[in-house]
Amino acid sequence: MDERNLDKALEIYSALITGKDVSQSSKDTKELYEAFYGNSEVYDIVTRLLKKLGLRLCEYNDSIFITAGEGNRIFGYTNDELKRVMGLRLNKELYLVYFIIYTALLYFYKDSASYQTKDYVRLEDMINEVTERLTKLSSDDVFDIDDENAESFKAVRLLWDNLPLLLSTDSERNKASRGSRTGFVKLCFNFLGDEKLFVENSDRFYPTDRFRALAENYFEEYKGKIYMLTGGAEDADN
Repeated sequence: MDERNLDKALEIYSALITGKDVSQSSKDTKELYEAFYGNSEVYDIVTRLLKKLGLRLCEYNDSIFITAGEGNRIFGYTNDELKRVMGLRLNKELYLVYFIIYTALLYFYKDSASYQTKDYVRLEDMINEVTERLTKLSSDDVFDIDDENAESFKAVRLLWDNLPLLLSTDSERNKASRGSRTGFVKLCFNFLGDEKLFVENSDRFYPTDRFRALAENYFEEYKGKIYMLTGGAEDADN
């Protein structure tokens, strides 16, 4: 193994793990992008390293990104960790966040073969989308009576249905919080913004290339199935 190639591979890994976009169009990382695809040994070292660490490589628009693989306890979030990060208390609140993220995926992508061309989603549009999808998925004819996800979806829908659209006080109307539908969506998108997946401008949320890379990978890998709400009836009300 050429030591220079090892150093370059580690430099690429370091950029990826710290959240940088390794991209052909980036002045700072163009050389790394070209080394990744132009040197087979560098490519092999990086991909083997990511595989060993349980990380997945995603590509979009001449850029590469990484995401934690399923069940990755080091680079991903556990449910309890995500609840702490977002200030949530109950499992059904976390499941609602998961569902909002899933709805955002479906808003921009239906599947890997028919990507949509929407540039952004408005706050009110996302609220309407969540309401519509929760209504459909929690109806009695969607799940078998023994399906462990049925009660989880129903608990999430009950939580959503009991939330006001906005909080009553003017100072709280547009605040990210657990107290309203608007607040929950903003809480969710604030988190996605921190993860560099969306950019907000005037209550419009614009997906980044990182989001699009992860979304395409998700649909190709899981075919759009929800794997998030697996707490079942026992955990749904916690």
